[in-house]
Amino acid sequence: MQMTPDQIKQFRSEGWTCVPALFNAAETRTMRNEIQHLQASGRLRNVATDGDARTTSRTQFNLQLCPLSPHSEAFRCVPHLPSVVAAVDALIGVGSMLHLDQVFLKPPHTGAGTAWHQDNAYFHISDPTMGTAMWIAIDDATTENGTLRVVPRRQRDQLNHERDPFSDHHIRCFPEESEAVTVELEAGGAVFFCYGTPHCTGANPTQKSRAGVALHFVQGDALPGGGFPATDGLRHASISGPLADRALQQELRATWNRLVRSTEDAGA
Repeated sequence: MQMTPDQIKQFRSEGWTCVPALFNAAETRTMRNEIQHLQASGRLRNVATDGDARTTSRTQFNLQLCPLSPHSEAFRCVPHLPSVVAAVDALIGVGSMLHLDQVFLKPPHTGAGTAWHQDNAYFHISDPTMGTAMWIAIDDATTENGTLRVVPRRQRDQLNHERDPFSDHHIRCFPEESEAVTVELEAGGAVFFCYGTPHCTGANPTQKSRAGVALHFVQGDALPGGGFPATDGLRHASISGPLADRALQQELRATWNRLVRSTEDAGA
């Protein structure tokens, strides 16, 4: 998949762009099945609190696993898929690395949102446009079930953040919400937004779960001192450029194709 000139222009001018159907139906089912397996095995934990930033809520649930790839064969493959590499290279340049990956699952009726924030408030790279999140809709993401919202053209603003009292580790900011865009997306689509773009997700009061997977990529030259939160020392960090391990990429892509074929054969 090649990013269109309009998508690249939108990312650079507005700080975000949308790619419907980045993953086909079988690929999306493969990721959904993997998240269900991780949930069933107790890997996802509730990060929502009762407003004191400490006490785990028993009424609201924002289930998260971060980092994700160390726990999942399937998600170790995703950053190296040709369509993903091509998209990231087009947006932030060749030589990108996986910075962090995570899943958020919002259960039916009680799914809690994630407050407004900028990723660069966590990552602190010098140029927030040199990092991008790829937010994958694992299920159809709608206004009703709390899909992603972004504030365009604020990617170079540095907003003040504070601890989010409704999460055990998140921070939050307060952008001008009247400027926000709600991004509805069918399962398998992805939203790319740079590290400086304010974004949030809403609650899920509907009858079905909604999951989203966020992979963060950064230009290697833009990294501050230290390693990667998720991938320090792991061979699969670089997805393009001279540091990318081509043999490993071929292996991961073959593994991905095997997993997707298995999903298709199972009719799941």
